[in-house]
Amino acid sequence: MNTLETDYLIIGSGTAGLAFADTLLAESEAHITIVDRHGKPGGHWNDAYPFVTLHQPSAFYGVNSMPLGSGRKDTVGLNAGLMELASGAEVTGYFNQVMNHRLLPSGRVSYHPLCNHLGGGRFESLLSGVTTDVKVRHKLVDATYFSPPVPSTHQPRFSIAPGVRVVPPNVLPSLGARLGSEPNTPLPRHFVVLGAGKTAMDTCVWLLQSGVSPQAITWVVPRDSWLINRVTTQSSPEFFNEAIGNQAHQMQALAEATSISDLYLRLEACGMLTRLFADHTPSMFHLATVAPGEVEMLRRLAGRVVRQGRVQALEPARMQLDQGSVDVPSDSLFIDCTASAVEPRPVMPIFQGDKIVLQMVRLPQPAFSAALIAYVESHYDTDKQKNGLCASVPFPHQLQDYPKSMMVNMWNQFQWGQDKTLRQWIRDSRLDGFGKLMSGVDRDDAEKQAILLHFKQQAAAAMANLPKLIASASDEV
Repeated sequence: MNTLETDYLIIGSGTAGLAFADTLLAESEAHITIVDRHGKPGGHWNDAYPFVTLHQPSAFYGVNSMPLGSGRKDTVGLNAGLMELASGAEVTGYFNQVMNHRLLPSGRVSYHPLCNHLGGGRFESLLSGVTTDVKVRHKLVDATYFSPPVPSTHQPRFSIAPGVRVVPPNVLPSLGARLGSEPNTPLPRHFVVLGAGKTAMDTCVWLLQSGVSPQAITWVVPRDSWLINRVTTQSSPEFFNEAIGNQAHQMQALAEATSISDLYLRLEACGMLTRLFADHTPSMFHLATVAPGEVEMLRRLAGRVVRQGRVQALEPARMQLDQGSVDVPSDSLFIDCTASAVEPRPVMPIFQGDKIVLQMVRLPQPAFSAALIAYVESHYDTDKQKNGLCASVPFPHQLQDYPKSMMVNMWNQFQWGQDKTLRQWIRDSRLDGFGKLMSGVDRDDAEKQAILLHFKQQAAAAMANLPKLIASASDEV
């Protein structure tokens, strides 16, 4: 058995673990040890499908000390005209640079890939079986609590009969080479996409952009989803009205809504939220973000959507769903997009004595959240102080969850605003794009100052109305 000593033992080298380590390195003299089951930094991005991109601009992602991307706007594709979205390959390459150009050269970071944490500060090499006993002088940091399952690694929750072809979206770009090399295996002429989340949407868009006819696609959608309009998430000054103006409208919707259903209709009316199909009211909101071009592309499948619940079994030329069976062409290829990136997990205190459990303190920003938690860990004394500044924001799983998530989100923001030093760190953080937009407004810019005033007034009214919305949710649903 090997032994080593460290100040912080971080389990997981995904977004949260690396963002935490980066800020802890900058704000303290601590020695950090990072353990991860993957062979490269980046967490679940190492298992992602090849055509995945970030949901929101690259400027909101990564670690605080190193920009992701070049700050440009995309000029081609469905995101054209909006701030760039890093691809999965760009994200994994970026995190490799973070590890090798930022963390390891500091001399205060030790990285152990392909290792499994066994608990109690011990980890085991997945290749050699050698165990290492770690003496942790300060804290263990769990950066895996909200790690999402991905299609390539999850186990389907439905039965699959012999002869039925089911693949994760990862294999689609190499489908011709893969199936063409198998004797007597014809290429598919029909595609059945299983799942209603962003992975399924990305898959449908990829198929359509790759030349598949809408008539050759069947999309199984257990629940329609409300979607965030990506135009409202832009951090560039030219999008001030769309970003900060929409934040003000969102606060107004939260302030004036009389019920959960009324809230979502108001958020749709102000342009923050959109839906794919006007004749179907969404019953899910997981903060997925889409560009208007993606929405228009997906609407080409309006007549190809099956809404009969979740898949229970796949048989040759047939699907068994919650609400009945549906025939499909015998040459169908099923694409499993049913892994949920937002599986419900209970919130808990982030600071727990000699342990830190990384969670979201601002939705939907895991990188900013982890960086801020590291800053608070470095500069505040007691768990009570730290948890007071870092309340875990519950991720919304049902429509009625969103008001509670926003109430905690806004309370955190209020607490940060009362602390001059923390407020300044946030303002200087590259991961906090909206703060820079708001603080950079010229005092003589009457139009933008009016938007800021509207935002502040409506935020106060929203905080007053949110408890009523939360109370009304149980009666409505």
